[in-house]
Amino acid sequence: MSYMGLALTLIFVLIPLLLSKTLKLGLEKDTLVATIRSIVQLLIVGYILKFVFDSEHFIYILLMVLLMIVAAVENVRKKGFFIKGITWKVATTFTLIELVTQGILIGLNITPATAQYIIPISGMVIGNAMVLSILFLNRFSAEVEAHEQETELILSLGGTPKQAIHNQLISSIRASMIPTIESQKTMGLVQLPGMMSGQIIAGADPVQAVMFQLLVVFLLLTTAAMSSVMLGFLSYPTLFNERMQRANI
Repeated sequence: MSYMGLALTLIFVLIPLLLSKTLKLGLEKDTLVATIRSIVQLLIVGYILKFVFDSEHFIYILLMVLLMIVAAVENVRKKGFFIKGITWKVATTFTLIELVTQGILIGLNITPATAQYIIPISGMVIGNAMVLSILFLNRFSAEVEAHEQETELILSLGGTPKQAIHNQLISSIRASMIPTIESQKTMGLVQLPGMMSGQIIAGADPVQAVMFQLLVVFLLLTTAAMSSVMLGFLSYPTLFNERMQRANI
């Protein structure tokens, strides 16, 4: 695609701007900021990735992955302010997910240990973990607040913090995983996923594109499970003090 073609795609930004203005949604500023940030950030990343791919040096690959993790952690941290030590909990979760997924891919020779594979796949895995973590934290916060009296009752009857928070925790984990599972049920029928579509547009064999997309689909399923479960079980103990009472948040 040429720069002129890219400029013409701004038509797709004008449509939501006009709708927001006409319906007085008040989203014009956010839309413009999101558009400008996406252009600047993606162009910068594009040039950085070109340098990293050309150099194929492990340290540059590691730095790119660390940058992704730091940016994702910072974004999630703002949503989980009510949990003590949320920063290291999220960082630990994302780091372990990255190590497990890349360890399996590279260790079993599913994908080569090159920047061309490691960085894009890591971006999809960490990005998905970030979104699911935010979804989990939002639901968990709402569940804890809605069932505060139930939690206090279980604690007063001698229940442990894990017993008191179990239903809310499991419900939040389940809710954060459902979107990933449901989207996979209709994949190929309702939607052609982004990675597969991109490869087909680039001229790749559709069957090969499907195989790589299935790889990503299975990765994201693991990401959904690990991010919700790990973050949940790392987070809930901080909601209670050493006397097994609800802590002040």
